[in-house]
Amino acid sequence: MLKQMIPEPGPGRVLALATMLLTMGQGAFMTCSALYFTTVAGLSVTEWGTGLTIAAGVGLFAGVPLGHLADRKGARGTTALLLALNGVAAAGYLLVDSFTQFVLVASAFIVMERGSRSALQAAVAGTLDGDELVATRAYLRSITNAGVAVGAALASVSLHSGSAPALRAVVVLDALSFLASAMVLTALPPVPPTPPAGGGHRLSVLRDRPFAVVTALSAVLSVHAVLLEVVLPLWIARHTSAPRWMVTVLFLINTACVVVFQVRIAKGVPDVPRAVRVVKLAGWALAASCLLFAASSAHAVQLSVMFLVGAAALHVYGEMVFSAAAWTIGFSLAPPHRQGQYQGFFFTGYALAVMVAPALLTTTVIEGGVIGWLVPAVLFAAAGLALGPVTAWAARNRPADLLTVRG
Repeated sequence: MLKQMIPEPGPGRVLALATMLLTMGQGAFMTCSALYFTTVAGLSVTEWGTGLTIAAGVGLFAGVPLGHLADRKGARGTTALLLALNGVAAAGYLLVDSFTQFVLVASAFIVMERGSRSALQAAVAGTLDGDELVATRAYLRSITNAGVAVGAALASVSLHSGSAPALRAVVVLDALSFLASAMVLTALPPVPPTPPAGGGHRLSVLRDRPFAVVTALSAVLSVHAVLLEVVLPLWIARHTSAPRWMVTVLFLINTACVVVFQVRIAKGVPDVPRAVRVVKLAGWALAASCLLFAASSAHAVQLSVMFLVGAAALHVYGEMVFSAAAWTIGFSLAPPHRQGQYQGFFFTGYALAVMVAPALLTTTVIEGGVIGWLVPAVLFAAAGLALGPVTAWAARNRPADLLTVRG
């Protein structure tokens, strides 16, 4: 299994180590954050949720300008700086004792997080190329899942204690993970600044309509990300006869499959033509998983469990195929000298999707019941069918000042 997670020596391995450190801290923090803010920081559940929503809105569009900064100043140095600032913002949570302070610190945290993700993608694209680029991105996704799981396991000690010092220790761990990751990334080869030749609009991604449509369709498919985290725990508890511990089983299925199979699947999607062909499979798989999740409302426990496991398998397959296709599409349609702003824009679509999706899916699925699953099923199938032709259209109609699609 380790072979599925560790790239060959070189930049890929540096990125893998940085990602492992970062995601371990984030996994620990995510596991304990609700308890920390509502007990140690003294926020109400409503204040915590409202503050996160405000912060998400503030940080939503930070990726493009900070990604542009990475393009102009050098992706490696910008990524390390933003990650270090992200660590400082994480440490700021230790000082929070009011709603206003929480909103300010959380907003700074999310702005730095959005920016560092955009800059990191520019660093990856500037350091690697071709098949190695997509394969390394797949390794990083596998490592992300493993790192979050390890961090969550470490945080269980603090959760068991429940004491203020134990919960503060998790916040410190999270802050240190950002700083450690920033230090590791300085071992990457430098990525030189690449200002656009011949001037032009600074944020040209905002004028790239084909890329905007590709991003929008990708965002629709990205709604799948909240199914396991938000929808299924409520669905299993309210609409099925399956035991509630099935939520943990489905998470384990998802994590194990990503760790074992993501790299293999990504290597099968090396270029845009292949991504165009396979992305419809992702849409159909995600749509079919919704129908099986709906069928899990069966009264018999065995049938309910069987449908849930089958749906989880289809869901993670669609997730992995879509991720591989999205990496290839997102990197290939962006010009090398503007990877930061393009990856920032592409990730903004994802961020918007996961911000809107919980309200949409809890209304349609949890309140609507079995018939409500038709909404995400139709969205996934339609977006999967449309994304291939739209990507091909975007590849044929690159703006004149952008370079031709690689691969």
